Amino acid sequence: MTAFDYLPWRLADRFGPAPAVSDDRMTLSHNEFDGRTAAVADQLLGAGIGAGDVVAVMLPNRAELVVVIGAAWRVGAAATPINPAFTPEEAARQIGDSGARIVVTVDGDSPHPDAIGLGVDDLATEATESVAPREPSGTDLALVIYTSGSTGRPKGAMLTHANVDAMTSMMVDHFGLTAADHCMLILPLFHVNALMVSTFAPLRAGGQQTIVGTFSASRFFDDLERVRPTYFSAVPTIFALLAAAPADVEPDTSSVRFAVCGAAPVSEELLQVCGDRFGFTMVEGYGLTESTCASACNPVDGVRKLGTVGPAIAGQQIRIVDPDGREVAVGERGEVLISGPTVMAGYLNNPEATAATIVDGWLHTGDVGILDDDGYLQVVDRIKDMIIRGGENLYPKEIESALAGAPGVLEVAVVGKPDALLGEVPVAYVVPYPDADISADALRAHCADHLTRVKVPAEITVLPALPKNPVGKIDKPTLRARLVAV
Repeated sequence: MTAFDYLPWRLADRFGPAPAVSDDRMTLSHNEFDGRTAAVADQLLGAGIGAGDVVAVMLPNRAELVVVIGAAWRVGAAATPINPAFTPEEAARQIGDSGARIVVTVDGDSPHPDAIGLGVDDLATEATESVAPREPSGTDLALVIYTSGSTGRPKGAMLTHANVDAMTSMMVDHFGLTAADHCMLILPLFHVNALMVSTFAPLRAGGQQTIVGTFSASRFFDDLERVRPTYFSAVPTIFALLAAAPADVEPDTSSVRFAVCGAAPVSEELLQVCGDRFGFTMVEGYGLTESTCASACNPVDGVRKLGTVGPAIAGQQIRIVDPDGREVAVGERGEVLISGPTVMAGYLNNPEATAATIVDGWLHTGDVGILDDDGYLQVVDRIKDMIIRGGENLYPKEIESALAGAPGVLEVAVVGKPDALLGEVPVAYVVPYPDADISADALRAHCADHLTRVKVPAEITVLPALPKNPVGKIDKPTLRARLVAV
């Protein structure tokens, strides 16, 4: 049986007294982290939770959330983290779909009548008796991570221990993580990026994680100087807010070896601005919940190509195919397909969606991409985001990239607006940097200099902020809904 090196009891055997997980309430060594998971595992067993069950955890970012996941694994159960901002109805839907029999919440109340509620302050800190951990097999379910629901009702991606083992091992190798690495966590722990890149990958290497809670632009650099991490992972919106900091903000970033940008498309300009201003290496990556997080990433040491998300991570494969499933030539656009040991087992309780998404072992991402001669992937757009204007296919990301290059533009989103004559036309929503003076007319003129006429947005609206989903991605469905409602 494989000894998965990210499991808390394995970490304790290897790294013992070294620091593991911290937040503003506690600091746990690998030994103490394992001890806490053993204590909570005793509680789970006492509640009748065991192999094959699902444990839900609905907490804000804090050390206990990671402890509960480890405890679930210790008894042979899977864990499903729930967005703590969910309404009771949304949380109940996830609990019901996942079949979770117990849910850990802040107040101990359960949003679902069939799930036992357990309060975070009632979690045991010491095991009442020594119970040996149940060693999982590769096919055992480790996590049920729900998609953001940007294309419909959220679906539960079933990630096995083999998936988690492959992903964390790949992250350690790709980033060159060692026991000296220290990740500062700012992304939500109900998302696969935070769990893989910022939690179990550094722990697997013998490093540590410090949870600083919800991201705050005003507090971020103070946290960075206090924690002194070697890396952190963030979404483009966060990097845009950091880049917008006043010119007199000069943080000490000397501890940071690299920063990871992912989960949503980012402009070349923003990557360049952050790298130049803050002095750390910026690496953009790409992946899906369904592929256990990352499938392509620019290297920390090696050739990084701005405008790409890097080559396939070693151990995974990427193909670009046409609508008929035929592989296209280098440099041509098509759908991005992924294969390898990180591809999920499927969607829970949804065999139809699973069959449509995983075909002959290849994960169909729904993203449009291009591979260059060196195998570096450029993600052009989502297939479903494509705008068809008078029969011509327009990719919002291309228009967004042009607008992002205009002076004073902090964030931009382009969506299709229904049009009686042309079917759809592109419209843009732009957020300026603080104190920047931009106008729709100037932005339209900028677009005219960089794009053919059919790609120039029919409308440009300047806003103070763009709507975001819980993971921090720009919420395009909300923008489209506004257009339909008008």
